[in-house]
Amino acid sequence: MQRGRILFPLFRKETQKKHLYPALSNKFENVGHVVGTLNGIEICNLDAIYIAPSGVQKERIKPEDLFIQDIQGRDLKLPPPSKALKKSQCTPLFMCAYTERNAGAVIHTHSKNAVLVTLLCDKEFKISQQEMIKGIWNPGLGRYNKYKEEIVVPIIENTCWESELEDSLRAAMHKYPNTSAILVRRHGIYVWGSTWEQTKAMCECYDYLMDLAVNMKQLNIPWHAVEWRP
Repeated sequence: MQRGRILFPLFRKETQKKHLYPALSNKFENVGHVVGTLNGIEICNLDAIYIAPSGVQKERIKPEDLFIQDIQGRDLKLPPPSKALKKSQCTPLFMCAYTERNAGAVIHTHSKNAVLVTLLCDKEFKISQQEMIKGIWNPGLGRYNKYKEEIVVPIIENTCWESELEDSLRAAMHKYPNTSAILVRRHGIYVWGSTWEQTKAMCECYDYLMDLAVNMKQLNIPWHAVEWRP
């Protein structure tokens, strides 16, 4: 996957949150999940949201570079003025996951597999009878999906500015209560879960399934719940 924004929740101490961000950002960058300055991480608990700066090499972010705000958007702590940093423009989109899905973590990537799938599908990406489906949480049913069940990921249209995606992202969350992800055409994917560990695992499962789907399309193998043999 390429480029990620990750929101990490529920750590007991401020120092734990602030130091986890750069450590995980660096890890994601090393495995190709983020590119350039296009990654951002937000950390959240009941009292504060930790927000990444925009336009910074994410593998080089320091704990003091983070913005801290409350759920109403009021600033609690800012980076040193000398650094002239700005908040991530995607903060309103992550807030949708807080308010609509009670999320504890969100990852946004510009995965090439996600982009390709949005070019192969109309309004939804659907796939079934794949083992990695079992790694994806179904919030509507309150359990992980079963092997034979079909996952449905809605696709919304891209906009010139990411902040303009907020309304369509929120609408898709309402329309698809069983999904833990939303695709943005020619853009990427948003994945959310109750913890950063769960969200990271689901993001990897989604990316695997989308990569597999692209390869299956090349081989004329159907994505859906049908028996198929060569």
